[in-house]
Amino acid sequence: MNDHAPAKENFFVRRPIVAIVLSIILVIFGGVSLLKLPVSMYPEVVPPEIQVTSTYNGADAIAVESSVTTPLEQKINGVENSIYIRSINSNDGVSSIRVSFEVGSNLDMSNVLVQNRVSEGQAALPEEVKRLGVTVKKSLSFPLMLVALRSPKGSFDGNFLSNYALINVNDELSRIAGVGQVNMFGGSEYAMRIWINPGQLATMNIGVTDIIKAIQAQNVIAPGGKVGGEPAPPGTEFTYSLRLQGRLKTPEEFQNVIVKANADGSLVR
Repeated sequence: MNDHAPAKENFFVRRPIVAIVLSIILVIFGGVSLLKLPVSMYPEVVPPEIQVTSTYNGADAIAVESSVTTPLEQKINGVENSIYIRSINSNDGVSSIRVSFEVGSNLDMSNVLVQNRVSEGQAALPEEVKRLGVTVKKSLSFPLMLVALRSPKGSFDGNFLSNYALINVNDELSRIAGVGQVNMFGGSEYAMRIWINPGQLATMNIGVTDIIKAIQAQNVIAPGGKVGGEPAPPGTEFTYSLRLQGRLKTPEEFQNVIVKANADGSLVR
């Protein structure tokens, strides 16, 4: 056995300075190419994805899967150039379906194809889901950046920080060139939650749908119209726009929502 390797294989071993200089030159050329080469010239290595998101308030993961995710998947399955579908159903009523396409597929065309399939399957969805809408967006399988928002002294809780980010931060990030979507993890938006007593509702012959309809009918923004608008009678010099009460904001205002009017004239609030 020959202990001595050929001379051409020992060239860089015997001359480490040459190897270091060549390595530095390669790194410099690579850095310059990274900054100057257009992004469109890089090869596609990750399958593009289309994300279909919907919300079914009040439903658990099993109900979301059976009533929302399954009907949509049955319609989306087999869309052109798709390779696989995966879905996530959460207990907060959110359904997320990710459709992956072959590398090199036109993502805009894939988005249109998935949107058409979703439109076909919306007829089988619950009314609550159709009212909130089903969103179809281009997506990535992994986030490009994670940003944490915190209160150094602990003076603000998670709900305040999440709503602050929703109002002041998300829009700014969405307007950055190259950012397609901004998702917020943790916390929740400010909202009014209505707690009901099923036994008491049963004694009054009131259903949950009656409460929902009452809130939807009385928690609205209605135009007030004008006083003195055209055509106005002679002598009218001023026109006034009426401003009515907008949406309900406080718990006391929600407590005064009229749910049912009884035959004796009494009201159930």
